Amino acid sequence: MTETKTILGSTSGSLAGRTALITGGASGIGLACAKKLSAQGAIVTVADLNAAAADQVAKDLGGESWAVDLADTKALEELSINTDILINNAGVQRVAPIHEFDPEAWRLIHRLMLESPFLLIRAALPGMYERGFGRIINLSSVHGLRASAYKSAYVSAKHGLEGLSKVTALEGAEHGVTSNCVNPGYVRTALVEKQIQDQAKMHGIAPSEVVEKIMLTEAAVKRLVEPEEVASLVAWLAQDEAGMVTGASYTMDGGWSAR
Repeated sequence: MTETKTILGSTSGSLAGRTALITGGASGIGLACAKKLSAQGAIVTVADLNAAAADQVAKDLGGESWAVDLADTKALEELSINTDILINNAGVQRVAPIHEFDPEAWRLIHRLMLESPFLLIRAALPGMYERGFGRIINLSSVHGLRASAYKSAYVSAKHGLEGLSKVTALEGAEHGVTSNCVNPGYVRTALVEKQIQDQAKMHGIAPSEVVEKIMLTEAAVKRLVEPEEVASLVAWLAQDEAGMVTGASYTMDGGWSAR
């Protein structure tokens, strides 16, 4: 039997009448996006592995929650989703040299960050096509455009997401559906905080040196990106006014990719 997730409509703001599904929406970038889109009038469904956190965010925003393990991709194959805006944000990170990288961790990252976005897009497109409107917004990374050592799984998954987003843009164009990537550098989130210890070990430096010597070395602007800055770009891409923006990758990396 096909499972259907239906996300209800909205009543006010620049995203009035729109619905949004945000994966990893209970924390970090996803939470910032949920707050921003809700403030603009969208009814937000917060999809997250952490059911209690998703419920609380949804309650605070007057939205819905969806407790889901997106790494269990087999369970997503028969899914049908009714939403105007799909934000593929959920992700994890593992840092290790290729010759020491745990194969199951490598596969987990690809299931969560490439296979599940494909399945969610697949589930959402029929409804978007029927309504003649859709916004697919993929939270990629500067690592979707550039590589860093010790991140083979993350970099390859993000590069794959870039390709998926572009194909979605080409297929969706005649149906009023856009698909774009947002490519931040290091964002001030728990995911990045966790990396500091791993990066310190890999590079043989103190954790206090990681942000300056590793994370910000390629950026012209020497600070972390704030989640709210990412959310502001995501919210713009969700607007009607962004209808001619598709198949693009929007960097927010402090100049990293300008090198």
